[in-house]
Amino acid sequence: MGRALALFALVAAAVVVVGGWILTLVYPGEAARHAIVASAVVAFVVQLVAFAIARRAAQRSNAVAGWGLGALLRMMVFALYALVLVKALGLVSTPALISLAVFLFVSTLVEPLLLNV
Repeated sequence: MGRALALFALVAAAVVVVGGWILTLVYPGEAARHAIVASAVVAFVVQLVAFAIARRAAQRSNAVAGWGLGALLRMMVFALYALVLVKALGLVSTPALISLAVFLFVSTLVEPLLLNV
């Protein structure tokens, strides 16, 4: 589990860094950059937890349930972020929500490739 999680963490970090850089070109400004960085941190942590859940379920021959639970976790975190955290942290909503969605989506696409590493 450790090697797969470390590899996924590396890939997720690359997704967040490259995606964050691209998004700062689309949404210039200090407030937007702060929102993108906050979203990157949230996405990275959520993706690691979701991957660990999916990996554990895959080891027990129940990969679809693990992946579904990870998807549910991502959806709940996105809703909480959109409805509570963006305003509480004083973030600009558009770059914050779009960046979180992009980070979660792109790193979720990589997840199945690394489940059996």
